[in-house]
Amino acid sequence: MNRITPVLAALSLAVPAAAKTPPAAPPPPPNLEQVADEALVRDERAWDFVEGITTEVGQRQAGTEAEARGRAWAAAWLKQNGFRNVADEHYMMPTWVPGEPGRAEILGPFPQSLAVAPLGDSASTGPEGITAEVLMFRTVADLQAAPAGSLAGRIAYVSNAMTRTQDGSQYGFAGPTRWVAAGIAASKGAVATVIKSVGTDSHRNPHTGGTSFPAGVKPTPAGALSNPDAANLERMFKRAGGKPITMKLVLTPRDLGETQSGNVVGEIVGRNPSLPPVLLACHLDSWWLGTGAVDDGAGCAIIAAAALNVAKAGQPLRTVRVLFAGAEETGLWGSKAYSAAHLGEPIAVGIESDFGADRIWRFDSNFRTTNPDLHKRIAAAVARFGVSAGSEVAGGGADLNIVRDQNGALVDLQQDGTRYFDLHHTPDDTLDKIDPAQLRQNVAVWTQVVGILANEGTAILTGSPMPSAPPIMDGKK
Repeated sequence: MNRITPVLAALSLAVPAAAKTPPAAPPPPPNLEQVADEALVRDERAWDFVEGITTEVGQRQAGTEAEARGRAWAAAWLKQNGFRNVADEHYMMPTWVPGEPGRAEILGPFPQSLAVAPLGDSASTGPEGITAEVLMFRTVADLQAAPAGSLAGRIAYVSNAMTRTQDGSQYGFAGPTRWVAAGIAASKGAVATVIKSVGTDSHRNPHTGGTSFPAGVKPTPAGALSNPDAANLERMFKRAGGKPITMKLVLTPRDLGETQSGNVVGEIVGRNPSLPPVLLACHLDSWWLGTGAVDDGAGCAIIAAAALNVAKAGQPLRTVRVLFAGAEETGLWGSKAYSAAHLGEPIAVGIESDFGADRIWRFDSNFRTTNPDLHKRIAAAVARFGVSAGSEVAGGGADLNIVRDQNGALVDLQQDGTRYFDLHHTPDDTLDKIDPAQLRQNVAVWTQVVGILANEGTAILTGSPMPSAPPIMDGKK
């Protein structure tokens, strides 16, 4: 040992050891407003869902193997993203499929082909088709006024005049052309019906959708012409000089009988599971023409992302349940089955996303008068996203039968529908039509609204009576 060693040892004893720094406390979770604001600029989950289901599954015609694959895909996605109590609740339903692509051909006096698609629940012409004279009706009212038996052996063509609106209200005006014209024409002896598509685009894309036939009237073949082809047919009537217009129509849909469909559900479990949950709905099926991006893959993406965002702000008081309803397009089968199975389980409030992915511009509820404080709080909270406070009584989306059956609370987050009916039920319903910025605005607004509702502790989420007229819904109208 040298002389320096004892000195260093003594100094080391004189200097106290440095105090250990305690570990930093974890940062508090962001509050709801912060999470919603963040979703406006960055939200990958909604896009991941709608990109995934349209790419890996694609078309999801109700009651088919493709819809079943969609349900399996969606259930796996929910589990992977942390939802609890994920289930595929099966039910049986009558299933209609479109068959081979439809064909319509004018044989005379101006021979040419027209773009056509069969309407849901219509009958088949058989592969050989039907050839008959076409009679034109400008409106459903004109068709109703036709004498009994006056369409015997003929094909009825029914037009309409649908225009773009932000709230989609023209669907209620033009929709009967698809919903009831074929049944009326069949009751007057028509062998088939073609309609001008219920849509606002000028593409050569027919718009499909469900039609119906009155009790006692045998279903007949029915199809929708693309809007440009319908306009062309109407010009033919003007130029024909009274000569009969003859069409050959080939539509080969089939009824498969009863097949299995299902509703996919999942939950963000609340701190008090005994409280009635907040129910977020969409529908998972789509028509066969497009990949169901706008109708309604985007809706399922929005509600799932919003539920996950609410959890980012801390475990909510109430459970948030997502319902990916099956078989909406062909008759609201999933919505009806879910209500039948769960009617005795109270729902606090229901909201649906099923009008595309463009920005939300208005908030409505059915408790504006019965619970004005809650209504005003929600309205104030979403104003920063450009959402106005509406005064309409919310009727809820097509897949919220259970809430209407319970006369419960409903919220409508009204999306901009200006271009929705360009895409609705057409081959153009594909992922590229979704604007990511507008999709994020939907998620941000939904996050804010669902977060408020899911943390509402008082028993005040009780709806006022439903509107006297039911809301316009996809599927069987």
